[in-house]
Amino acid sequence: MQNTFYQKYGKRAFDLLCAVMALVVFGWLYVLVAILVRIKLGAPVLFTQLRPGKDEQLFLMYKFRTMTDERDESGALLPDEMRLTSFGKLLRSSSLDELPEVFNILKGDMSLIGPRPQLVRDLVFMTRRQRRRHMVRPGLSGLAQVNGRNEIDWEEKLEWDLRYVRRITASGDLKILLQTVFKAFVRREGITEQGMATAEDFGDFLLRSARITKEVYEKKQHQAERMLSRYGK
Repeated sequence: MQNTFYQKYGKRAFDLLCAVMALVVFGWLYVLVAILVRIKLGAPVLFTQLRPGKDEQLFLMYKFRTMTDERDESGALLPDEMRLTSFGKLLRSSSLDELPEVFNILKGDMSLIGPRPQLVRDLVFMTRRQRRRHMVRPGLSGLAQVNGRNEIDWEEKLEWDLRYVRRITASGDLKILLQTVFKAFVRREGITEQGMATAEDFGDFLLRSARITKEVYEKKQHQAERMLSRYGK
């Protein structure tokens, strides 16, 4: 990975400029979506979750809620497809649920463009080479999102992330940003996979495609749980 002037100074300045502009121009939209979430889904308005960031340091990522907290008789949360409301689907299909991530950008946890922050339970299944994607700040959008998003499989998605990390440029980031706006708001591409309420976890993909055994799958899941427990989540 090259360490250019843009990567050292320009990229962060670009992130801050775009984040501040987004809040100034679309502040009304943040307020409107927050009110609708509160009315339709209740409190809290924000969904927070620990995600691996740069150098695999965990940070709390913000999103607008898209699911209810409905539980079964034993107190366990119902499956995602039962808790994802039509309003939540609308937020996801329009990418409006990701608006609060601009605050992660302001804090320096994320960048405007970079590999999407995956779940801890995805991280533990990545190879050492695939984990090189965490050499940079995760992004609101990235190469994988404008080259198929969840229509491509996990391994191809991670290859796009590695390709981005190898060559980061101002022109490349601007191109990805423009492609993201077109895909999210003009073509309105969804984030979920066919027949699934939410995207398939990396471990589930590996198990389903017989790339790992059930024993390895369970071991890695426990590893993810231990990582999260150290952060009290």
